[in-house]
Amino acid sequence: MNNRSFNIFYIILILLWIWADRHLQMGAAVYGWLLLVYVSVLFCGSYFIRMGFFMKSICSARTNEKVIALSFDDGPAGKKTTRILDILKENNVEAAFFCIGKNMPDNENILKRITNEGHIIGNHSNSHNSFFDLFSSKKMLNELELASQTCQDITGFYPRFFRPPYGVTNPNLKKAVLQGGFISIGWSIRSYDTVIGNEERLQARILDRLKSGAILLLHDSSESTLKILPRLLKEIRNKGYKMIRLDKMINLNPYD
Repeated sequence: MNNRSFNIFYIILILLWIWADRHLQMGAAVYGWLLLVYVSVLFCGSYFIRMGFFMKSICSARTNEKVIALSFDDGPAGKKTTRILDILKENNVEAAFFCIGKNMPDNENILKRITNEGHIIGNHSNSHNSFFDLFSSKKMLNELELASQTCQDITGFYPRFFRPPYGVTNPNLKKAVLQGGFISIGWSIRSYDTVIGNEERLQARILDRLKSGAILLLHDSSESTLKILPRLLKEIRNKGYKMIRLDKMINLNPYD
């Protein structure tokens, strides 16, 4: 159920409840519960990108092949991203890096290395501001376009793939994504590598959720990810999965 169909359903429900209240005297408190349900659904629809409540996001690929795609958010993160790239190169793995625009100018060599070594760059907004979700659609679009333009100025590539900060979506973001011609990319495996410090627990969480066509969300700014990545890549392969680049798995062009 998306936002439009839910609103239609909810309006019908309210009308039915008003009718029932007039005849059965259900009580005013029930309207409070209806409001709570409405707000709860909107919150879940905003927070859980896989629901596709406000806008469509690609969170996995439909395939029978045992393939998954690795993605890293919040970079470029200086030496941490460099170490991630070293590990990927040693294991012959291509990945997607969803980069923050404001981080790009100070990490031009890393950004160029990402593309030179066969990875792709995605857009993760320009500022990754804590209040990004409250921005107007115009301001959101400016953020997206600035980040992609900065990437193009440095690498020659203008990213079309966009991952919403925190994975939060809303009607303003949908409008900005459509107007800018971007493609929203989510995930099917959220590692929580920024909050799970225990390496064994983090790796187990990821491996237990592996499925064909999965998109794995990691962060190149996470020390935990750096520590487990060599072992994680080995265990993924031991389970029979092949790691391929995101755009190849979903068969879409990542750049304009």
